[in-house]
Amino acid sequence: MSDYGQSQPLPRPNMTAMNTDVPTLDAQACYPALLARDARFDGRFFVGVTSTGVYCRPICRVRTPKLANCRFFGSAALAEAARFRPCMKCRPELAPLEGEAWTVMDASRTLARQAAALLEAGEQETVAEIAGRMGLSDRHLRRIFAAEYGVTPLQYLQTRRLLLAKHLLTDSALPVAEIAYAAGFASLRRFNAAFLEHYRMQPTALRREGRVAEAANAALKLTVREPYDVDGVLNFLLPRAMTGIEQVDVAQARVDRSISVQHAGQTRRGWLSVQFRPAGRIEVALSSSLWPAVASLLPLLRRWLDLDADPEAIAAALGPDAVPGQRLPGAVDRFELAVRAVLGQQVTVAAARTLGSRFVERFGDPLESAPAGITHTFPRPEVIAAAPIERIAELGIIRQRGEALRALAQAWPQLAFARGPSPGGIDEALAELQALPGIGPWTAHYMLMRGWSWPDAFPPGDVALKNALTNAVGRELSPKAYLAAAEKYRPYRSYAVLHLWRSLV
Repeated sequence: MSDYGQSQPLPRPNMTAMNTDVPTLDAQACYPALLARDARFDGRFFVGVTSTGVYCRPICRVRTPKLANCRFFGSAALAEAARFRPCMKCRPELAPLEGEAWTVMDASRTLARQAAALLEAGEQETVAEIAGRMGLSDRHLRRIFAAEYGVTPLQYLQTRRLLLAKHLLTDSALPVAEIAYAAGFASLRRFNAAFLEHYRMQPTALRREGRVAEAANAALKLTVREPYDVDGVLNFLLPRAMTGIEQVDVAQARVDRSISVQHAGQTRRGWLSVQFRPAGRIEVALSSSLWPAVASLLPLLRRWLDLDADPEAIAAALGPDAVPGQRLPGAVDRFELAVRAVLGQQVTVAAARTLGSRFVERFGDPLESAPAGITHTFPRPEVIAAAPIERIAELGIIRQRGEALRALAQAWPQLAFARGPSPGGIDEALAELQALPGIGPWTAHYMLMRGWSWPDAFPPGDVALKNALTNAVGRELSPKAYLAAAEKYRPYRSYAVLHLWRSLV
């Protein structure tokens, strides 16, 4: 559908080198979506064009190819395994991703999706290490992964790394050597060889083809599966924004915040600024300290802003009064989210924000050269674990809650919750959290709802939710009837939580 630029001619694609054994999708089913440039299918399939050797997103705006020249793939990794190279115009690296599978009806698919999320997290673990972390054998992980994605974990990882490098070559001013390491390559030589083999051009040539980002204006470009309720996300974050680490401007559609991110065994501290643009475009400016950790940062950003949700499925679950594009804001830091949940127990959102702001000022790490109002990063678990209870209580946090915060911080290195979804699943995570002092069912559900982006949480005993459901059914609800009334929202009860809270405003 597109080419690699006009400054120099490219060789015609070598059709004999293309892998025809890679599984493809039904062309007759996919082609109408391509003709319509239907955004609902963005990221759900890619089209390889045999006449150019390029693969595109279904929304690519250039001339639509003939059906006979199209091969349709379920992922970018499959398109690249078939020896197609990514389009320079529609940029497949920006396509929304498929979200993690949460269904317990297909455990293998869930595990494969979770393995893919771990591969994308930028921790540079081997496939064997990921398999061990998930409680699987290396062989079993490879088998279920190939069944879900049609490629091996290593092929999938290689595609993600190359697409990330292409992303950075286009949108950042990082030197090519730094891009190679940021994308997860062990050396510049290996990066250059892989890029040349897959894309048939040198990384420096790609940068010459486009405009190199100015260092002062470099920003990551993200896309979202539309519709996306920007105002809803910002109005949820605004009253919860803690002084010192977050600034939310609804009128300007902008969020500034500090962040600490783990990458390649190191902690990177800095700030980011998210600017929502029209037509589902998002630009993220980063402090220089965070660019080397961008491979780990990107999945956090997408989960935090819930960019890869399925808006049609969510709207169908919430019913006719659903706000188009309802999203579930997640977390960039699970420890921060867990602390927020404890501080928010049995108090108003405003009171929890005040306590959190004091907590940040007392125990957070100062951050320099950040946007106005961003002064600290969130307190580290080891700092809270060692804090005297009196120092916490001085902030107006009751002693019992302060003890809960210290116990959470002390247990943090061993908590499976800190590492994300695992084969033990939701029930194991809920039990693990509720075994800690001061964390009951409501808090545990809230932690998983936003910390794990679990789409089907429904905090028991929530007074506001009970009031909203009572208004909907027109009668007082018992605890059992309260949970029963929420069943109609499965498997998106977490989205229903925000939907119902909003209905009371």
